[in-house]
Amino acid sequence: MKGFIGFRRLALFAAFASSLMAVQPWADARPLNSQSHNARPVRPAPSQPRPEVLSMNAWTVGLAGGLLEGAPIRLAAEIARVVDDGDNLHVLPVVTRGATENVNSLLYLRGIDAAIINSDALEEYKSQVPDIQRRIAYVLNLFPSELHIFVRPEIQSLSDLSGKKVNFNTQGTAAAYSGPLIFSRLKLEVEKTFIPHQIALEQMRKGEIAAVVFITSKPVDAFVRGRWEPGFKFLSLPYDGRFEDYYLPASLGEADYPNLIKPGERVSTIAVPTALVAFNWPIKSNRSERVSRFIDHLFSRIDRLQAPGFDPKWKSINLAATVPGLTRVPAAQAWLDRQHRATQASQ
Repeated sequence: MKGFIGFRRLALFAAFASSLMAVQPWADARPLNSQSHNARPVRPAPSQPRPEVLSMNAWTVGLAGGLLEGAPIRLAAEIARVVDDGDNLHVLPVVTRGATENVNSLLYLRGIDAAIINSDALEEYKSQVPDIQRRIAYVLNLFPSELHIFVRPEIQSLSDLSGKKVNFNTQGTAAAYSGPLIFSRLKLEVEKTFIPHQIALEQMRKGEIAAVVFITSKPVDAFVRGRWEPGFKFLSLPYDGRFEDYYLPASLGEADYPNLIKPGERVSTIAVPTALVAFNWPIKSNRSERVSRFIDHLFSRIDRLQAPGFDPKWKSINLAATVPGLTRVPAAQAWLDRQHRATQASQ
């Protein structure tokens, strides 16, 4: 409990501190109209900040994580811990409304330079921000979140779910955003509910809900530890052209869920990449330099994140892995190119 409270305080402090940082270039600045009846007296200009204050803020990077109970904010906190370099680099992990809404934070929230997002969150912004894929670039493909469509015994195929009640977890989660989007691409109309999965699974046992949709990294504890009657199962969703823009092919197997999948069987599904992205600041700008230093520290210290004591997901990280729908941050590509040249020179 003590550790949780400390983490919570860190997250809340990060959220407050980020609000004090510089505003994005297009943010709404409302100049005071001195001719207005409601105009307040103009305050004297603040005194010049002390050198130590300027130093503290010069290399601070705001990183939008996600919900306090989610995996992305844990990864953000671990990143901040590893890349910390005193006044040379200070990363503030920020608790937000969720990884699916972090695109909004990255575009418009003061002080946010990087964020952890689900790749298909960009879909919502295509009409609002036509050049979204130029404003945002990826740093790292963190991990895949596999789609789990778990159904009752009488459900044999996706089409059997038509018109039935399907739960997509609570608002702000990956399942609540990506699940309906995927079902829309399948042209599958269901009665959507958004309640905690623990409650939905109990209702599912009673026959009140036909299916639950999880979008998270396998294995899911509820399926590993839970005891299910014969017939409860995962539905297959083969990867095809409908998912090439943001998703990756994936599968579930007996090693993941020995109580639900028979030896040798594979359940085809898709995965939503969870990615670390950054705002594509103009080259040589102050904010661009901060992001570049952040990337250099992160990539150079990735082995520390793969050591015991950190989230096991770091062990499967591939720095060269791509993210569907986005281009790589130039500083990240430059780092990879330098490493490639150094490797070739040493051979």
